[in-house]
Amino acid sequence: MIHTIRLVWRDPILLMLAAAFVLFGCFVASVGIYQSLLAVTVFGIGDAEFSLILAGAMVINVGASIGIGILTDQKARRRTVAIGSALAFAAGSGLVTLVPTPLSFVVTHVLLIPAGGTLFGQFFALSRLAAGSYDKAHRDGILAVVRAAFAVPFVIVLPLWGLAFDSGVQLVTIYPVVAGFAVLLAYVLWRYWPADGTAPWSGHRSGLSIRGALAEMAALPVLARVALVGTIHVGSAVAGVIIGLLFDEASGRGAGDVGLFFGLFVAVEVVVTLMIGTIAFYWSRMTIITAGVVLYAIFLIGLPGLAPTPWLWLLLLPAGIGGALIYTLAISYVQDLLGARAGAGAALLALQRIATDGIGATVFAIGTWFWGYALVAYLAATVTLIAITAIWVLDTRAPIRR
Repeated sequence: MIHTIRLVWRDPILLMLAAAFVLFGCFVASVGIYQSLLAVTVFGIGDAEFSLILAGAMVINVGASIGIGILTDQKARRRTVAIGSALAFAAGSGLVTLVPTPLSFVVTHVLLIPAGGTLFGQFFALSRLAAGSYDKAHRDGILAVVRAAFAVPFVIVLPLWGLAFDSGVQLVTIYPVVAGFAVLLAYVLWRYWPADGTAPWSGHRSGLSIRGALAEMAALPVLARVALVGTIHVGSAVAGVIIGLLFDEASGRGAGDVGLFFGLFVAVEVVVTLMIGTIAFYWSRMTIITAGVVLYAIFLIGLPGLAPTPWLWLLLLPAGIGGALIYTLAISYVQDLLGARAGAGAALLALQRIATDGIGATVFAIGTWFWGYALVAYLAATVTLIAITAIWVLDTRAPIRR
């Protein structure tokens, strides 16, 4: 673990990406968690209208992620696009700060923030390119350390916002603060991102037309695996919804327990994520992902029964460890589906999210219709185990050769 952290610390590009991920995480942790509350309580937007905003944001984010991924592979102009994406973040949060109206909220959350959100894939694309200069044995560990930087703000920033709001700070204060994060992020990218055409990998262009690149991404072996990886993430998507609801049903549990559980869970996840490099020396990538899926399924199966009891806190270990083993290496798995196409490979992460959200919503609807939140947890555990089994079968019987 220490060796991998040192590799990142000594590499200017990887260190820049870690810093950028921290700032990006500060923005996402602030806006992502509170956007529904802002929509309803501050701007008077109804539940149905907010659902449309979320749907529109997803469409813009996915379309922009795919387009940017293909174009950056074609033109190798990654720095320019990344700075523009960060400025979209700044423009959106600045707009609501200066003109706090429902219209500015809609424009920001449907157009500008989703455009800025494409940075997630762009950062992973550059991380993959930068890590390519290291031994293969170190690459997953390097990507894990960089990815861990994104999770750190969720442990720190959310409790700070909680303290601020408890002391009387207005909810809308989020926007000028995250505007500051976005401006600082744009500066970091402008100052330290490798200039277009100067990085060692700058000459590596896809040579594919937009149509050819889309056809490569839409190939059935690729899409099937993206959908299955999206399915193994259903557990975390469902957990984020039902933990608070199960705690609310359990006597003696309240909002404080929800915040504490999430904070400790992410802390465990960050620690284990930093250890991925060491673990990867002993286990294959797919073995590690499978172990993570099994552990997370154990957490989901145990959650409904243990939520009202003191034994609940033992679930922090399978939840945090399982999540760490899944998230980082599943990202690497998806990116590798398109071989050298770093941008398009990162764009697949947006398609993976569609699968996760869609299947997660279906699981939630079925579980609550037939029984309740407990069935939702059991179904989520089941579909993730089925999905990882299917990936093993596909990779064994019909591997993608590049």
